[in-house]
Amino acid sequence: MCGIIGYTGPKNAVAVVIEGLKRLEYRGYDSAGVAFAQKGKIKTVRSVGKIGRLEDILGDRQQYRKSGAVIGHTRWATHGGPSKRNAHPHKSGSIAVVHNGIIENYLPLKKKLKDAGYEFLSDTDTEVICHLINHRLREFHFEDAVRAAVGELKGAYALAIINGEEPEKIIGVRRDSPLVLGVGEGEFFLCSDASAFLAHTKKAVFLEDGEMAVITRGGYKVMRTDGKASGVKIPQSLPWSESMAEKNGYKHFMLKEIDEQPRAVADTIRGRILPGGDGINLEEFGLSDKGLKKIEKVLIVACGTSWHAGLAGRFMMEQMARMPAEVDIASEFKYRRPILKGNELFISISQSGETADTLAAQRLAKKAGLQTLAITNVVGSTAQREADAVFFTRSGPEIGVASTKTFTAQLCALYMLAVAVARAKGTIDRRTSKRLIQDLVELPGKIEDILNRKAEMEKIARRHFKKEHFLFLGRGISYPIALEGALKLKEISYIHAEGYPAGEMKHGPIALIDEEMPALFLLPLKSQFMEKIISNMQEVRSRNARVLLVTDGLVTDGQGPAANDEKPAVTGKESLTREQDGEFEAFPAEGVFRVPDANEFLLAALMAVPLQLLAYYIGVLRGCDVDQPRNLAKSVTVE
Repeated sequence: MCGIIGYTGPKNAVAVVIEGLKRLEYRGYDSAGVAFAQKGKIKTVRSVGKIGRLEDILGDRQQYRKSGAVIGHTRWATHGGPSKRNAHPHKSGSIAVVHNGIIENYLPLKKKLKDAGYEFLSDTDTEVICHLINHRLREFHFEDAVRAAVGELKGAYALAIINGEEPEKIIGVRRDSPLVLGVGEGEFFLCSDASAFLAHTKKAVFLEDGEMAVITRGGYKVMRTDGKASGVKIPQSLPWSESMAEKNGYKHFMLKEIDEQPRAVADTIRGRILPGGDGINLEEFGLSDKGLKKIEKVLIVACGTSWHAGLAGRFMMEQMARMPAEVDIASEFKYRRPILKGNELFISISQSGETADTLAAQRLAKKAGLQTLAITNVVGSTAQREADAVFFTRSGPEIGVASTKTFTAQLCALYMLAVAVARAKGTIDRRTSKRLIQDLVELPGKIEDILNRKAEMEKIARRHFKKEHFLFLGRGISYPIALEGALKLKEISYIHAEGYPAGEMKHGPIALIDEEMPALFLLPLKSQFMEKIISNMQEVRSRNARVLLVTDGLVTDGQGPAANDEKPAVTGKESLTREQDGEFEAFPAEGVFRVPDANEFLLAALMAVPLQLLAYYIGVLRGCDVDQPRNLAKSVTVE
């Protein structure tokens, strides 16, 4: 996720764009740059680091007051590490481009353009875009050249483009990445979100996928890139303050980032599936079929939420690939003097790529001769630089201290790795691989379904936010999700919460259960543990505990079975229902949240989302600072 802004109007355009970039810096902060027309040519100024560094390089803004339209960018790297050569804008001839998103087919396009004589100066996927547009200018005018070029792109993109030969014009294009048009008095903006222009105007036009906007000092027009007409685009007045706009109108970054999970998952998947949809591109993990055949065991090491993802990944790897897998908490790993062998694959998981304990474990494994793979969200991080191979989750910056979208993206990364290893090892066939991948492709839509029903979880939270203790229980791959649910609740609300394997409850935790203790069960009905979890539920219920459920089962009001497509509201008298041998059984609970159907591995990811929502709503109801919980930091860089 990057920040982009374009401005054309009577003000000092460079100054306006720099101020807008400061508002967008939360979207990316590893490098920044601007481009503008000067004496018929494109001039770019770029730097590594935050916007202040770019300001220092630009110097006195007054020297740019006669520039035409300006585009600017603050980067969150996805292709190529943070460096001046990889910073945006990128240019080709008279064309300069800033880009937010991922171009899936940039490698074949890059080869085609190299064959046509174009020189590439960066490691980014974005550079193919400006070369493509420049190439099309040989046969088309500016607007048609842009339309023809984006017709060749696959992936997600929001673009702002300028042409030195038409210095007052900016073209913006959107596909699966946000782009909003700001409409002022004789001035116009194209931005990745409205926070960049609210100091100048609150009138906005939100572009839809497949739309292209053209802005000049004289006005704007919107059309479709496929040549079809767009409907009339009337600006709407935004009721947001500038700080609210950074959160897209959300009160908290945490809820915004929970809602961003469909996009985060889609971006993590994007471009990693082989043509035909029956395999995962192992090169994205820095691995090969030949290399994997030598691997006899997987070691996964992480901290906190990433450790919970690793625990779920162990189930995926062992069940799909039949590969032995161990998971360690990074802070304990090196002190137990682990026995490491060269035929083991070491996987470190860290959102920031800077977690001190995880880096120490990775260094120990590498010193022992193990192949090391880092799963991280940050290009240019220490984990990436020091590992043999890296897989980026592409979640974008996560401002809230409690990880949400990065957790689901990590689960998807581990799922893809398990499918790839299983296929390479021959433990699943092509047909099974294709089915598992199709399930993954459908995951963003299923998360969207959960988020559309978040009010149900808010109602559950309202009934239980005054409790001081919570128990989260699951079995199999649901157990790490129970751990994550408990962690989220204690981080955000300061309620004492414990995650346990449901089968361990009777070995101690059941002593804590009384009528004031909510016990939340994760119950996948297709799981081999279903009957055992139901037995655990009955044990808790018989002790008058408050049972909550997250399940893929049917939900009713306790009066009888519900149809598969019914999603009744939470009433406080729900039941989980099932039909077996023609008989109807009901399991009463004080709150039930139903998630969509999925295979057992992806069901774990789906069940994590309502637990994030539960923690968020309880934290808000208790008056806690959910974005910056006390005593916590986003990146733990000391042991």
